[in-house]
Amino acid sequence: MVFLPWHLALAYLADLAVGDPRWLPHPTRWIGRWIGRVERIFYDKAASPDVQRLAGCAFWLIVVAGVFFGAMSLMELAAYFDLIVAQAVAVWLAYTTLATRSLHRESSHVIAALRDGDLVLARERLAMIVSRDTGELEERDILRAVIETVAENISDGIVAPLVFLVLGGPVAALLYKAVNTMDSMVGYDNEQYRYFGWCAARVDDLVNWVPARMSGLLLVAAAACLKLDWRKGWRMMRRDAGKMKSPNAGYPETAAAGALGVQLGGRNVYFGQVVEKPTLGEAGAPMTVDTYRLMIRLMYLASLLAFALALGGRYLIIMR
Repeated sequence: MVFLPWHLALAYLADLAVGDPRWLPHPTRWIGRWIGRVERIFYDKAASPDVQRLAGCAFWLIVVAGVFFGAMSLMELAAYFDLIVAQAVAVWLAYTTLATRSLHRESSHVIAALRDGDLVLARERLAMIVSRDTGELEERDILRAVIETVAENISDGIVAPLVFLVLGGPVAALLYKAVNTMDSMVGYDNEQYRYFGWCAARVDDLVNWVPARMSGLLLVAAAACLKLDWRKGWRMMRRDAGKMKSPNAGYPETAAAGALGVQLGGRNVYFGQVVEKPTLGEAGAPMTVDTYRLMIRLMYLASLLAFALALGGRYLIIMR
């Protein structure tokens, strides 16, 4: 079945309307469980670095193969019953790869706790959406972490899935989610995963290379539409994006930092170890809840711009 532009439109609108309710079956959660099971088979902490790298590559291949065959089988099974069922399944699978509403919802829970003055609850809720240690963070650090997370995930949760939906429909987008989820689970440069997670981390860097840069440009465009400082967003992206150890995360983060007039990056703690990240952007007014609200407006507008491009791209592909 051909994935049509109206399928993409329905999937995008469903994400905006529903988000990711925990009661709804969600393939990304299934993918996470599949990754965990395969990891337990292949990961051996006592193995040599070379063996761990090789095991990590095998782990990556098995996970991707499982997701591919699972998604294809589900699509084929739906098509066997009825065309309408096949279309509904395609829209549902595509919708589950997008995260505009979820980014807003999950980050807003942290901000709500801050507004209520409950720092402990804000830290707990933040820990659910970031990998850094949150137990000692103050309000300004929590705000910075939320803004960084929303900005970075514009690429991972919105733009990249749309790119892969354009290129290959729901199956391609689910394969992207598998690659991205593997990186979030094992792609750490720490004692546990430095070698085993090497393959997952490098492939994730590769598939996000274009979406990350698109995300930065879309944020600059969104800033111009909202009459924010888009010129500074552009300058900061060109100046600071390359400072990050990640080849991709710096683009949306620096564009957002410049447009909002804040400085991101700096000191974080991961798994008990202090990591001094480079600063992104220039220090301006202190970050507040209003800064977060502007970030959310930027996110939604960048998402809409990305969707418009994706809709046009999918139309051109099927009309060739």
